Amino acid sequence: MQKRVGQYLMDAISAVGVDKVFGVPGDFNLTFLDDIIHRDDMDWVGNTNELNASYAADGYARMKGISAMVTTFGVGELSAVNGIAGAYAERVPVIAITGAPTREVEKAGKYVHHSLGEGTFDDYRKMYKHITTAQGYITPENAQVEIPRLIDAALNEKRPVHMHLPIDVAAQKIEVEKPYCYVTPEKQDVSSYIKRIEDKLKTAKKPLIIAGHEINSFDLHEALEQFVNQTHIPVAQLSLGKGAFNEQNDYYMGIYDGEISDEPIKSYVNGSDVILNIGAKLTDSATAGFSYQFNLDDVIMINHHNFKVDALHAEEVRLTDLLEGLLEMDYVSDVNYPHYHVSEHKEIELIDHPLTQSTYFKLMQSFIKPKDIILAEQGTSFFGAYDLALYKENKFIGQPLWGSIGYTMPATLGTQIADKQRRNLLLIGDGSLQLTVQALSTMIREGLKPVIFVVNNDGYTVERKIHGETASYNDINMWDYKMLPFVFGMKEDDVKIHNVTTSIELEKTLKDIDDTPNIMHFVEVHMDVHDAPAKLNEIAKAFANQNN
Repeated sequence: MQKRVGQYLMDAISAVGVDKVFGVPGDFNLTFLDDIIHRDDMDWVGNTNELNASYAADGYARMKGISAMVTTFGVGELSAVNGIAGAYAERVPVIAITGAPTREVEKAGKYVHHSLGEGTFDDYRKMYKHITTAQGYITPENAQVEIPRLIDAALNEKRPVHMHLPIDVAAQKIEVEKPYCYVTPEKQDVSSYIKRIEDKLKTAKKPLIIAGHEINSFDLHEALEQFVNQTHIPVAQLSLGKGAFNEQNDYYMGIYDGEISDEPIKSYVNGSDVILNIGAKLTDSATAGFSYQFNLDDVIMINHHNFKVDALHAEEVRLTDLLEGLLEMDYVSDVNYPHYHVSEHKEIELIDHPLTQSTYFKLMQSFIKPKDIILAEQGTSFFGAYDLALYKENKFIGQPLWGSIGYTMPATLGTQIADKQRRNLLLIGDGSLQLTVQALSTMIREGLKPVIFVVNNDGYTVERKIHGETASYNDINMWDYKMLPFVFGMKEDDVKIHNVTTSIELEKTLKDIDDTPNIMHFVEVHMDVHDAPAKLNEIAKAFANQNN
C-alpha cells in the first residue's frame, strides 16, 4: 500500500497510543500537519509557543506512556530544547519531530530563513544529540527502518528522540511493506544478579528499599509493590519519584530526604545495612544536598542500565527485567521499621488572619481525592506538596531533577488532555506562572477544566531562600492573576475565580470547588513574601552551602 511518509509516521505514532500531537505550525511543517489534522484517530493541539508544547508533551507522556510534538526547523526546535532536555533528565518519552527545509535546499547550501545563514543544516540536530536517546534523519528510503527504530528507542529507554523530517520527504509516497508494531525486547537473564542481591539480603539486619522516578517512568508500580509484599522489606521514597510506591501500603515508611527527614525514617535509612536503590537517583534536591549518612558504595543499585552490587557493575541490564527477576527471590524480611502515619490535621484553626504555607498544605491534604492528578511546581509548591499523603491511585508530577520553573502550567495541559475524566490540581507560584502562562489559553480552547492554585507571594521565594532574600532580582511585576482566564478568552460560565487570603476563605473555596466540579477553577492564594514550607527552608540552606 502506498502512503506518504508523513502518513506512515503518524500511523506508527498512533499505533503506540498517541492521540494528541502538540506543537506550533511553521512553513517547514505545514503540509505535514495536514496528515495530522485529517486523521480520525488523532488531534492536533496547537500551542502558543514551542516551549509550552514540549512541556505539554512531557505531561501527556507521563500519563499515556509516550507523546509526540512537531516544530519547525531552527527557531521552533530550539525553543523546545529546554522541555526536551527535562524529559531526557527525568526519563519521559517524547517524539520530537522537526519539519525541515527540502533536501534540494539543503544540498545546495542555500541561506534559507531559520538557518544560521552559513549554508549548514545539521547544527540543530547536533544540539539534540545530547538531550535525546536517539536521533534520525528521515528519508523515503529509510523511513520504514528509522521511524520504528526511533519510536522503539523512546519506549525502551523512556527518553525523548529527535526526528529530522524534510518537508519534501513528508510528502513523498512510499510503498509500505507492513504497519509498524512495537515489540517488547526479549527478556534478559538476570538470575546471577538476583542471586547476588539475595545473598546480601540474607545477611541483612535492617534491609531497605529506596524507590524513585524510574518506577514511574517504566510503570512498574505493581511489580514493585508485589516484591515488597512478598519480602516485607520496608520502603522509603525520594521526592524525585514521589508516587513510585503505594503510600497506603503497610510497608511504606515515608519520604526520605536526607538530613531533613523525619527522625524515625532518617535513623532507619542511615542505619540500614543493605539498601536496594530501585529506580532512584540520589540527587541534591532529593537528599537535601547529599546529606545521607550511608555509604553510597554499599548501596545495591537497581536502575535502568545501571546495576551495581559491590564490585559488580552492569550497564546493559534493564530495570524491567531486574524487577521481574526480584519477584523470583526466596527471601522474607523480619524487621521492625517506622510505619507511615497520615496526619489528620485536626488541629487546624480556621481564622481570619493571613494564610500561611503550613495551613495551606494542611487544608490541601484533606482536599485531595483518590484519583486526582497533582502537579506541583518547582518552588514552594513542590517542597510543600511532596510531603502530602497520597492515595494509591493518585498521580504526582513535579520536575525536581531538571527543575525548570514554569514547567507544570503547560504540563497540566498535557496531563488533563490525556485523561479528561480525572481531576487535575495544579499548585504553582506566581513567578513560575509568569514564564508559561500562555498555556492557559490553550487549555481554554481545548475546553479543559483543571483546578489551578496560584500562590501570589510576590516573587521567586525559592530563590530568596537560597540567596538574596530582599534582592531586587528576586522580585517580579505584580499581575492581576484573577483576570487571566478572561484575558485568554474564557467565558464567565466556564470558570470560577477565587481570591483567598485567609484559612477561612481557603476552606470555603475548597468546598465550592468540590460542589461545582464541571468547570475550571482559578484560585489566587495570597501569602507572605518570605513564608515558605519548612522543607524548602532546610533544602535552600543545603543549596546555599553547596553553591559556596
